[in-house]
Amino acid sequence: MHLNYSDGKLKHGIEGEIANRYGVSRFTIQRIWKVVQAAIIAEVNPNLKPLFKGAKPLDIDLNKVRTIPLRKRQNMYRLGKAIGCPESTIQRLVKKEKIRAHSNAIKPFLTDENMKARVKFVLSKILPGSVPRNPTFECMYNYVHINEKWFYMSRTDQKYYLLPDEDEPHRTCKSKRYIAKIIFMAAVARPRYGDDGVCLFDGKIGIFSFTEIVPAKRASKNRPKGVLETKAIESITKQVIKQCIINEIIPAIKQKWPANTNNNIIIQQDNAKPHISNNDPDFQEVANSDGFHISIQCQPSNSQDLNVNDLGFFRVIQTLKHEEAPTKVIKLVDAVIKAFDETNHKTLNYVWLSLMYCMNEILIDNGNNKYKLPHVGKRRLARLGILPTQVIPNKDVILARIEEQIKTLIDLNIPSQEENAATQDLREEENAWCDDQNA
Repeated sequence: MHLNYSDGKLKHGIEGEIANRYGVSRFTIQRIWKVVQAAIIAEVNPNLKPLFKGAKPLDIDLNKVRTIPLRKRQNMYRLGKAIGCPESTIQRLVKKEKIRAHSNAIKPFLTDENMKARVKFVLSKILPGSVPRNPTFECMYNYVHINEKWFYMSRTDQKYYLLPDEDEPHRTCKSKRYIAKIIFMAAVARPRYGDDGVCLFDGKIGIFSFTEIVPAKRASKNRPKGVLETKAIESITKQVIKQCIINEIIPAIKQKWPANTNNNIIIQQDNAKPHISNNDPDFQEVANSDGFHISIQCQPSNSQDLNVNDLGFFRVIQTLKHEEAPTKVIKLVDAVIKAFDETNHKTLNYVWLSLMYCMNEILIDNGNNKYKLPHVGKRRLARLGILPTQVIPNKDVILARIEEQIKTLIDLNIPSQEENAATQDLREEENAWCDDQNA
């Protein structure tokens, strides 16, 4: 340092050199030099701490955030304005994890009857012999979940990554209503694996589009009049759904169902009005043939979280479909079918396990959907070879919900001799378990 100054002055050009080296301004170097120069004259060590105090942090009471309405907490700028601090302060608080960002989705409204039905439905998926000692969800290998979904040709908002000199894509449409869309019905079962972990059955029964081939009514620049083209069926009636189940889904189940397994199959669907019932004679004729016994079961109302398709499988197909970027209806059909076929059987199995975790949370929350699905790291467990095939719910919660179901039957003045066999078995098992505990 003595080589850089003489007679109490810095040599010419030293300020700029040091400023460039440390990435600060020349004025900062000048302030530091004045302190050092005074220390040299006084023959003491320079005290540079006052120069590096930094900005004084704002004294913010984070508990004040609780009192701010949610509508004023939708972005950092509005939250900072409500608290009385700049947006940059909110950014630092988020980075320090003192404030967290949350994406909120609207869930179906559930009545008391809906919640009771959800609890009863989940209890029916527990192995009868496992209560009350070790309650366990059944593996659900004999279930086929079906559901419909609209798939659109393109998103209204799409993100792309471009080079700085590239032109931005120009996408046009008369209206959002003019974006081509097709409704599909997917049917999936749970994948099956051998003792060595090899997939014996991928669980993908099929995905079927509601389309029809009709001649063009008028000529256009793309094709002459009368040319056969694929069109989406706009009105999905009960007859359309019935034809799809009888002519498409059931034959696909019979063709793909693994041999030497239980052929008593339950098709689970939601309560949409166009869906057929289990008592439909045409359905019964096809479902109870070729050595199969197939029945239909409806899940509780407002319970998309109890269907594998809505729970996560459709989202996987949607993501893969957008990678194809179809421009015509027939290409949209091909893109959705290709995405369905390319979906890994492991992913489908993970969604089935997620369904069991959802059912467990439904029991804990007493039928409500105000729960957060726990992240158990299914992929990590699969790599370690310890991925479970069943989820074991909390024993105390199961017994409490069973007791509530029994009390409900008593409150309805149902005589004990007319109680269903399942309720009687549950009572006997619970009494036997209590006797063992008392003994």
